[in-house]
Amino acid sequence: MLKRADPLLDPYTFKHLTLRNRIISTAHEPAYTEGGLPKERYRLYHTEKAKGGIGLTMIGGSTCIAPDSPQSFGNIELWRDESVRWLKELSDESHEHGAAVMIQITHLGRRSYWSRANWLPLIAPSSVREAAHRGYPKAMEDWDIARVLKAYADGAEKVQAAGLDGIEITAYGHLFDQFLSPLTNKRDDEYGGSLENRMRFGFEVLQAIRERVGPEMILGLRLVCDEDVKNGISRDEGMTIAKTYTDSGLIDFINVIRGHLDTEEGLSKVIPGMGARSAPHLDFAGEVKAATKKVTIMHAARIQDVATARHAIESGKLDLVGMTRAHIADPHIVEKIRAGIEERIRPCVGMGYCIDSIYAGEASCVHNAATGREATMPHHASPSNGPKKKVVVVGAGPGGLEAARVAAERGHDVVVFEAQDQPGGQVRLTAGLQRRKEILGIVDWRVSECERMGVEFRFNTWAEHDDVVSESPDVVVVATGGMPDFSFLEEGEDLATSSWDILSGATKPAKEAILYDDNGAHPGLTTAEFLARSGSSVRVVTPERTVGPEVGGTSFPPYFKAFSDYGVEVTLNLRLTGIRRVGNRLTAVFWDEYGEREVTREADQVVIENGTQPLDQLYFDLKAGSKNHGEVDLAEVMTGAPQTVERNAEGAYTLWRVGDAVASRNIHAAVFDALRLVKSI
Repeated sequence: MLKRADPLLDPYTFKHLTLRNRIISTAHEPAYTEGGLPKERYRLYHTEKAKGGIGLTMIGGSTCIAPDSPQSFGNIELWRDESVRWLKELSDESHEHGAAVMIQITHLGRRSYWSRANWLPLIAPSSVREAAHRGYPKAMEDWDIARVLKAYADGAEKVQAAGLDGIEITAYGHLFDQFLSPLTNKRDDEYGGSLENRMRFGFEVLQAIRERVGPEMILGLRLVCDEDVKNGISRDEGMTIAKTYTDSGLIDFINVIRGHLDTEEGLSKVIPGMGARSAPHLDFAGEVKAATKKVTIMHAARIQDVATARHAIESGKLDLVGMTRAHIADPHIVEKIRAGIEERIRPCVGMGYCIDSIYAGEASCVHNAATGREATMPHHASPSNGPKKKVVVVGAGPGGLEAARVAAERGHDVVVFEAQDQPGGQVRLTAGLQRRKEILGIVDWRVSECERMGVEFRFNTWAEHDDVVSESPDVVVVATGGMPDFSFLEEGEDLATSSWDILSGATKPAKEAILYDDNGAHPGLTTAEFLARSGSSVRVVTPERTVGPEVGGTSFPPYFKAFSDYGVEVTLNLRLTGIRRVGNRLTAVFWDEYGEREVTREADQVVIENGTQPLDQLYFDLKAGSKNHGEVDLAEVMTGAPQTVERNAEGAYTLWRVGDAVASRNIHAAVFDALRLVKSI
């Protein structure tokens, strides 16, 4: 019996371009530009996907065509003439590895910040403020429209000169569809009112580009076909827009979008994350495909696993399937499919760390520290050229598991000590909230990889100095994590309940609980949601001026929905100083720094999320016997060079600590610590 061909690996041809398979990475901005230009880091990020077998990588999410479309998160500035050189280098290198390259170009319109770069006023069809960026745009005049049309054509010409394979115009939340949407287009001239008039600007953009680059250049729209919001572009109107642009013959593809971006809650549904159902807009994309017929249809929204992607193609809902965040987690998906080792694909767990971290500076996968660091960090560690070494890892949280995985990939003999009966550390606590159980993929993938490579796990083992030394290790990695930190309390530490106690099930949620969060990241909000869903009446108190300041824009909406559903109350600007028992209740004592006064609140339970303090006794016990006395050379750490520190000629092993065993941080920090130290053993 012949083995059935994989539809994902079928070539696909539209116009002159033949893609080697149906898997694509849709345009997104990782914020890796330098001075608005896609230089080495940007190029290497996309080259890695080309090496990994992808059919098409789309670059430059929200590439800006004009100075009054200022960067909002490190966008490529296509209006700079020098962009052509860097785009050509990127395109040529991806082509050498067999992948096609397209770029998304846009004018952001109102969707940016007027106070960036040259402090030019934002522009839009009408002066309607966008909630997400809080900008008030100028209503475009006739000369604004003329120069923006020229800017689109100029940008397209640069793309063609750089040798890219196609152009996608952003038409969701940006200037193009700000003209389309009745929510943002209040004009009473020939560009406003009727749908025909609202489509006029879009047609003029497409015609200007076609006149400049000719009919052979692949051109398409990332088009919102249903804004899914009151008074916005409706489903029926969106279908009409899609069919009208398709019938014009000016475009070759539609990248289907459903939803709106003008609020963070809206964005979280366009780009759904952890806890959302798989591929929520796929069926809708299939309806757009059935209605348009003449053009290529592509789509990406939480299509994070191969089975779902395969279904999208096999069912005929899509011609090309976007696995964008999945490729941030693992850029070698296609090669692993080809090799028949799908189970070894590093999973996207839907945490949204990649998207949310863009606004903090640059995109990072929560558990692939090599993404965006291809110049210094390997996605797969190469086998060591030196002798096989014995590596002992203490702690099987994400940092310890990453250290074990990378050491084993280098070919070393690895043993992992773990005090608990299963791996995962604090990740398992997070998974105590049902909505976030997907995060266990971070642990499960590493354990599977370690077991495949022969790593020995010793669970239920509290490792001490003699246990480690008896293994005769060459390298010891202490990944013992930390413990909840109540040290800031002036009184009542024994009355406090930790977030760990709640999420692990060690302590039952009380009827009325105060959740004090001075960490500002996921753990506090996760614990508050867990308490609320468990039936507690919850008040979140924080010394910050907002709740969860470290939780990104696509991740906090599900928490806030739960807060709304369960009546969670929030109090800002209060710092917990102590806890007192009053009868059967607790009194939490706070300091109001602004009002310079003491404030008290009563509850049955006071739960604290304040990060951790390192569990580092083992590290210090081992320090004297190590070659490096635990020291790391920070310059070598930053450049990715092998560690060369030696401080003790009598030392028997190199000693490092990673993750929260150093200081309270996050999953990505722990994984990155481990990768950059262990990759060169």
